[in-house]
Amino acid sequence: MRVFAMAAHPDDIEFSMAGTLILLGGHGCDVHYMNIANGSCGSATLDARETALVRLKEAESAAALISAQFYPPIASDLTIYYEPALLAKLAAIIRTVSPDMLLLPSPEDYMEDHMNACRLGVTAAFCRGMKNFVVEPPCHPIAKDIAVYHAQPYGNRDQLNREILPEFCIDISSVMEKKRSMLAIHSSQKDWLDSSQGVNSYLDTMRSHGAVVGSFSSSFAYAEGWRRHNPVGFCPPEYDPLRDILSEYCENAGLIPSKR
Repeated sequence: MRVFAMAAHPDDIEFSMAGTLILLGGHGCDVHYMNIANGSCGSATLDARETALVRLKEAESAAALISAQFYPPIASDLTIYYEPALLAKLAAIIRTVSPDMLLLPSPEDYMEDHMNACRLGVTAAFCRGMKNFVVEPPCHPIAKDIAVYHAQPYGNRDQLNREILPEFCIDISSVMEKKRSMLAIHSSQKDWLDSSQGVNSYLDTMRSHGAVVGSFSSSFAYAEGWRRHNPVGFCPPEYDPLRDILSEYCENAGLIPSKR
């Protein structure tokens, strides 16, 4: 079973998806990892080129920590637009990876890069078998089922600050320290996030987010939340590999109120 995590920036996967990826890898899944953008705006001191190089090395190291196949970014920060050229590149990558599961950001979030990354990933998967959709570089279409899942937005809030509840939660308590180690590799982001967004220690922030999502369950100390994309055009309604593989860590959460 091949799982492909695709997000906008270096460290996005670590914040919202890494615990689930670690568990899937531990259950024999073949894990693939990609940030669409290079993180070039993530510094107040380095120029864009230097920042992108630093963040590329951090992302490669984080992927290596969980033995994930790494795919390099194809855009700069704040240039992730829902447009044909970028879609053609991502569609070629989807066909090359040929995943059984695609993990994407939330359709709603505080940042356009995150939401556009989601839209691009959805369409790239949707057109995987369309021979008349031209991809770059050219490659053959694929005919297979792909289950698409969306992670929680940052702070569990949409762009209008409304709360977004997950459909189900994955208990990541047993792998929280490894998830934290993955995020800690992105050490360039501590000072940047503290100065640009008022985040007091990005590692503690990630842990607190995990605790909040855990509160959407009945008993999980830390969790990652997921919503399954409408399966039409992607897979049969009963095809739900994320919940099937991690059933022992999974709890439906949509109707469980937060205990905050």
